[in-house]
Amino acid sequence: MLTKVFGSAVFGIDATTITIEVHVDNGIGYHLVGLPDNAIKESNYRIAAALLTHNFKIPGKKLTLNMAPADLRKEGAAYDLPLAMGILLASEQIAQEHDPEAYIMMGELSLDGTLQPIRGALPMAIKAREEGFERMILPAQNAEEAAIVRGLEVYGAQSIGEVIDHFNKGTALKQVLVDPNLLFAKQNDTISMDFADIKGQESIKRCMEVAAAGGHNILLIGPPGSGKTMIAKRLPSILPPMTLDEALETTKIHSVAGRTKEAKGILTQRPFRSPHHTISDVALVGGGTYPQPGEISLAHNGVLFLDELPEFKRAVLEVLRQPLEDREVCISRARFNVTYPASFMMVASMNPSPGGYFNEPDAPVVNSPQEIQRYLGRISGPLLDRMDMHIEVNPVGFDKLSDAPAGTSSATIRARVIKARAIQEQRFRDQETVHYNAQMQSKAIRKYCKLDQASKELLKQAMDRLGLSARAYDRILKVARTIADLDGASQIKEEHLLEAIQYRNLDRPGWMGGL
Repeated sequence: MLTKVFGSAVFGIDATTITIEVHVDNGIGYHLVGLPDNAIKESNYRIAAALLTHNFKIPGKKLTLNMAPADLRKEGAAYDLPLAMGILLASEQIAQEHDPEAYIMMGELSLDGTLQPIRGALPMAIKAREEGFERMILPAQNAEEAAIVRGLEVYGAQSIGEVIDHFNKGTALKQVLVDPNLLFAKQNDTISMDFADIKGQESIKRCMEVAAAGGHNILLIGPPGSGKTMIAKRLPSILPPMTLDEALETTKIHSVAGRTKEAKGILTQRPFRSPHHTISDVALVGGGTYPQPGEISLAHNGVLFLDELPEFKRAVLEVLRQPLEDREVCISRARFNVTYPASFMMVASMNPSPGGYFNEPDAPVVNSPQEIQRYLGRISGPLLDRMDMHIEVNPVGFDKLSDAPAGTSSATIRARVIKARAIQEQRFRDQETVHYNAQMQSKAIRKYCKLDQASKELLKQAMDRLGLSARAYDRILKVARTIADLDGASQIKEEHLLEAIQYRNLDRPGWMGGL
């Protein structure tokens, strides 16, 4: 007898439907074909134990199980459930109260038949709906995540026994119902880290406001204790709330990486990723033997914070060049080619020297110009070019720390950021891939960042004096456009351009190559 059940494979952040064909014939043998990996090849042991727990068994006949398409490699233990159900249905150990071909089933089995959570439930559900499947059975821990997808009935099961009863006895599993709009409306807007906690540093708060309003990359440079990390960690508190589309896209990536266990269906907060400086290039951009999204993709629609930037391996930093420009990362290997989205704000911090200080007479540690140059040289010019803003952060004096009133709150700054983002959304309403100023390409820059003659002369002088590259020229224009949006101005003015130029500290004489 031949029976078909359906599962799903995730490759990159998209799913492919897998047809599992189970054929029972006279003889003895268990043949699993269709490029399964070792975890799937071992499934017969888990399935046998799980079925015995519920008074069923793998029949003592010749079983041939084909996972089609046969030329696509299948990975992981999540195929245990469809394989087990295919065996039971093909060997007629259970009835078919429901049509199994209307279902997508996925789940890893424990030896006692308990279903363990899987990765990629959301992209699987999206694909199932696209291909016309009516129902989906998943481990209970993944059901809310998949139930976000409208037009698909999702059932959560604690064990294979509940799935067997669903088909055999008509004891239907309970459908999981989730309203994504309601979940999204209840998102937690509590601000745990507030800009009001920061004494002084008003100019740096302004820089962070500009960066948040336009989605610009920013580098903070200053001595130890000046507040770089404290400021960076408060950036998410002033970013605008995610839209529902952004939340679904972000949840999809985290689902593939297996990081949605506590998300209760959907991620509503912008991600903030802060990897340690010992991270490898593969962990940062993604890939591996079994490709997984890296930190830059997990930071999609959020913030990637690299603390102590020169301490990262140079090879690791250099792999950021292409994602920072293209807002996606393409990983090509001999056996696969996969693309992950990576549209994130990069925030980095660093000391100006190995000792932490720069040309300060009272500094506790003094480094020679050669030592400083070697230290700063760990960051390549092309990578610095891709940072829209370079900001020098100075320590806060005793008077400001002890007597200064609380600074501007995150809620106040966020309101201004949201207003500026609304202007940008309206500006780019006809473009699917551009939503804020930092995402503009050359054609859009020429269209929306026009300068009058006086502003052109000003920018020409700055480029000649600072030796700016064409990429730096574009980034200054994008930052100036954001400053104008915060000001509510339709055209970029000289004061907007001057402020944008001031945010290129490392291009000035005395820094980097000027030492």
